[in-house]
Amino acid sequence: MSERSAAPGGLALIESLVNTLDIETGADSLDTPEGRGRLGITEAELADARELRESLRAVLLAHAGHPPHRAVTPLGALLARAPLRVAVDERDGSARLAPAEEGPLLSRVAAAVAEALVAGTWTRLKACEAGTCHWAYYDRSPAGRGRWCSMQVCGARAKMRRYRAKGA
Repeated sequence: MSERSAAPGGLALIESLVNTLDIETGADSLDTPEGRGRLGITEAELADARELRESLRAVLLAHAGHPPHRAVTPLGALLARAPLRVAVDERDGSARLAPAEEGPLLSRVAAAVAEALVAGTWTRLKACEAGTCHWAYYDRSPAGRGRWCSMQVCGARAKMRRYRAKGA
């Protein structure tokens, strides 16, 4: 949906996961082996991946100042199950939280959230306010007040609805 460039760092994984579902059409790329393969998940992990996706979407809506789209498992409860470790670079001594195992999606998402918290970028990842969209996007606006994934699509639709509601 969005013409925006991908989110920075590990947030790209979260953005990619949230955007596996096109709410407007109902198409879910996790239904395909290729879609699951892009995220490194198996069919057996599908239910957990969808639960994580919708919990992330609820948080991204909150980042944009909007109520959750539906009741979901709180993201904190999911991330509490993610094994992480402190990884220290031997060359420069820098440290970061990393997945204890590289495979599990939950651990990779938890590490991405931790990275974004440290970088101060976590709250810039948002979900489009359009009820038929809720696509994840990274808000690069100077004031951090972006509202739509695409000004040309969702933003234009919202503005046209407001214009028509005024009776013009």
